Amino acid sequence: MTRNLGVVLLSGGLDSTTVATQAVRDGYDLIAVTVHYGQLHSRELDAAATVAATLGLHQEVVDVSFFGRLAWYSALTNPERFAIPAERTPEEMATDIPITYVPMRNTFLLSLASAYLESHVLHVLEAKSASPESMRAALFIAANAIDYSGYPDCRPEFYRSLAETLRLGSKIGTQYGVPFKIETPLLQMTKAEIVRHAVRIGAPLDLTWSCYKGGPAPCGGCDSCLLRAKGFEEAGILDPAPTLT
Repeated sequence: MTRNLGVVLLSGGLDSTTVATQAVRDGYDLIAVTVHYGQLHSRELDAAATVAATLGLHQEVVDVSFFGRLAWYSALTNPERFAIPAERTPEEMATDIPITYVPMRNTFLLSLASAYLESHVLHVLEAKSASPESMRAALFIAANAIDYSGYPDCRPEFYRSLAETLRLGSKIGTQYGVPFKIETPLLQMTKAEIVRHAVRIGAPLDLTWSCYKGGPAPCGGCDSCLLRAKGFEEAGILDPAPTLT
């Protein structure tokens, strides 16, 4: 019998909530890792906690806020210096890598999540609770390469390369032959397709938060808000999350 162990990077947004819901439905023994990396606000962290509880997931909240001082060249970690772009068209979003890109964020987050997952897998293997041949170890991340804001760490080639790096640098990969799989189920989906899929599998979208800002309601103008609104509109579905007041 296959033992499926997984860690999902859960931000509390629409996409990561959809990925977590699907992984649970697919039978993974799933743990949610939510990272405070020095981002602009904590509203998404609150959303992630609520989503994890609703899905019945154990959640590890990791405070590595020092990372924001290192990855300072971003509007999400250094809003005093850089303004968050607003009211951009999809065509404008696709022209360059925006200032909301956080240097090496996904590389860092996946490294953290892989350490947690490898520890979990090693515990199972070395307690003889399962054989290496029966183990599947997967990192889940809600990356998207279509309706996205040009981030280089949301591209297929990045994940293929990183999965091999993690295998080569891990005990489970080199001694036990259990590879790290990086699962990116939303990578080639439009935002509208993500919305439809989320509704179909019963993801708790009413609990999610996507806005780059942390006010009482979504700002409606940042890239993330605009992409979310576009997705729901094209899907023909009413967004159940808090709206503008």
